[in-house]
Amino acid sequence: MASINIDNLAAEITLAVKEYTEDVSVAIAAEADRTSGEIVKDLREKSPRRTGEYAKGWTRRKEGGEGDVQYTVHNKNKPWLAHLLEDGHAKRGGGRVEGKPHIRPVAEKHIKQFEDRVRQIIRDGG
Repeated sequence: MASINIDNLAAEITLAVKEYTEDVSVAIAAEADRTSGEIVKDLREKSPRRTGEYAKGWTRRKEGGEGDVQYTVHNKNKPWLAHLLEDGHAKRGGGRVEGKPHIRPVAEKHIKQFEDRVRQIIRDGG
C-alpha cells in the first residue's frame, strides 16, 4: 500500500472518485448500446407481419454527447402503425381490431435486465 501525505489526501480521494465515475459512465454507456441493440433485434422478431416491412423497420438512434448518451428505439418504415398494432384500433365500418402487444413485453423485459446490469456495474465499479 502506498503512503499518502495527509496534505494530499483530499486530492487522492477526489482522483479516485473521478476515476470510478468515469469507469462507471463508460460501462453504462456500453450497456445502453448493447441493450438498445437487443431491443431492436427482439422487436424485429416479435412484431406482427403481413408484408414484413413493419418488422424490418425497427432501428435505434443515438442521441446526446459524451457522458449523456441516450438511445431511442423507433420504427423508421411505418412509425404510425406501432400504436395501432400494439393497442388495437377502431375499424372503419364499426367494431374494433384487437391489439397485438409486441412492444411493451420486449421493453419491460429489457428495461428490467438493463437496471439489474447497471446495478451490477455500479457495485463492481465499472
